[in-house]
Amino acid sequence: MTLRRLLSLTRKAVDEYNMIDENDRIAIGISGGKDSLTLLYALSGLRRFYPKKFEIEAITVDLGFDGFNVENIEKLCKELDVNYTVIRTQIKDVVFDIRNESNPCSLCAKMRKGAFNDKAKELKCNKSAYAHHRDDIIETALMSLIYEGHFYCFAPVTYLDRTDITLIRPLMYVDEADVKGFTNKMQLPIVKNPCPVDGNTKREYIKQLVNKLEYENHGFKDRMFHAVKTGVPTFYSSESMAADN
Repeated sequence: MTLRRLLSLTRKAVDEYNMIDENDRIAIGISGGKDSLTLLYALSGLRRFYPKKFEIEAITVDLGFDGFNVENIEKLCKELDVNYTVIRTQIKDVVFDIRNESNPCSLCAKMRKGAFNDKAKELKCNKSAYAHHRDDIIETALMSLIYEGHFYCFAPVTYLDRTDITLIRPLMYVDEADVKGFTNKMQLPIVKNPCPVDGNTKREYIKQLVNKLEYENHGFKDRMFHAVKTGVPTFYSSESMAADN
């Protein structure tokens, strides 16, 4: 995927759902993965020509795992003229060592988002951008059906009343395959997730299931995405439900 295509799809989402207003200050969560780095590129590029002026802040929450090096991400942010902040935390120690959680993802996500939102407010951001792409939307909707018996998904725009921050998802029209292609094309500095449970989650299972359904029923992803957009799902409205499963 070219940068022009990425910016076109990002602007489509931003315009269709009124994600950005004049003088917004948007915090971008940078995990080091392909999705967040692609979002960083997309919003930094859109910032140059979008009719409504806005600023962006890149924020990484360091969970405390050994070997997590963000030096190359810092260099990329300088190249894109984006202020970059790293929050050092002991979330890893709390989740895995002190609490020894049987379901570490839930507590980790809660603590990580808390640290991120606190820093975003400190940096005077009124919005935050998450890097959920089209495949994430499809997978989340399917997860809700299989595990909870409901048909819902996270909304493109969500106001988090407890933090007074509006959450936006500008990559909602971008396929994961295109994110991978863009990452490779631009040689983005991916930082491998050091979490020991990475890839062993329900979401990973659903991802594989979606790919199998697409293979066996060509066009499944398109139809599922259409169903989410045009159906009447119950969108998450609270901060807790806006978090990843």
